[in-house]
Amino acid sequence: MKILIIGGTGTISSAITRQLSESGHELWLLNRGNRKSEVPSNVRQVVCDINDEAGVLRQVGSERFDAVCEFIGFVPSDVERDIRLFRGRTRQYVYISSASAYAKPAASHVITEGTTLANPHWLYSRNKIASEEVLMKAYRESGFPVTIVRPSHTYCERSVPVSIHGPKGSWQVLRRMMDGKQVLVQGDGSSLWTMTWNEDFARGFIGLLGNPKAIGEAFQIMSDESLTWNQIYQSIAHALGVSFRPYYVASDFLAAVSPKEWDFEGNLLGDKSVSVVFDCTKLKRAVPGFQATIRYDEGVRRCVAHILRHPELQVEDPAFDAWCDRVIAAQEAARQSLLPPHTA
Repeated sequence: MKILIIGGTGTISSAITRQLSESGHELWLLNRGNRKSEVPSNVRQVVCDINDEAGVLRQVGSERFDAVCEFIGFVPSDVERDIRLFRGRTRQYVYISSASAYAKPAASHVITEGTTLANPHWLYSRNKIASEEVLMKAYRESGFPVTIVRPSHTYCERSVPVSIHGPKGSWQVLRRMMDGKQVLVQGDGSSLWTMTWNEDFARGFIGLLGNPKAIGEAFQIMSDESLTWNQIYQSIAHALGVSFRPYYVASDFLAAVSPKEWDFEGNLLGDKSVSVVFDCTKLKRAVPGFQATIRYDEGVRRCVAHILRHPELQVEDPAFDAWCDRVIAAQEAARQSLLPPHTA
């Protein structure tokens, strides 16, 4: 197949790029070229801003594709632009949406592609929903060949996935563990979540490319493994060879006292604080044999080992670290102030 990926070097798309490049497909990447050194030599790169439509057309010319995959489309205007660019130039347009678009909490904790899409807590998710609506309208009214993919929490060796971190990533959470400090965990850590290794995700995604069962449909791609947040953090601590010292704080409190730009309301109340179990039956029917094979404890060991070997990935976040300490101190002070006098 001849495939164009818009993006192609991110957490999810980098694994897809590697697997497609190794499988004999003609692969093109369209991006700004910030990670050119990481792109396989047999992949054709179009270095361009996707919003420069005239520039894209100059570089792509009259080329036609079996699939165009959009990994950096976040708002409806992004997909409207893609419809203009690729209508009649691709047999399939694959849009990466998000499982955060599902209503939280949903009527059932078991999430399927038919679960209602609604997220009052997170603008990111509402924009994904609106983008899906634009694409499905184009499919219904003019046959635009869309496939929608909804990943959940997908990770790779570059960063350990956690629920609460600052704007500079998750390293500071690992640093706190290594320093013997307490780590903030939302609620009581018992809600269920799913982590998916990016190479597993890529196999399911590639199985949808050129697949006639995928046109006009939405699919979620993730592992079948369900973990509590306590189990997730315990696996990280075990990979680091340290003890897990959780400090539990209500999600709505964390959202209320965190800087607004950190968007904990969306990340926590609109997503990670709610127990979900994803049912990938639809994907497995369309892609027979798909199965995620990397357990989280194995994936996080790989991730921790990689980060510890690469100091450039160990990005300190002192502001987040100090904020964690303040949250813990404030909750401890409140607890002490409310204890009966004989127990204080």
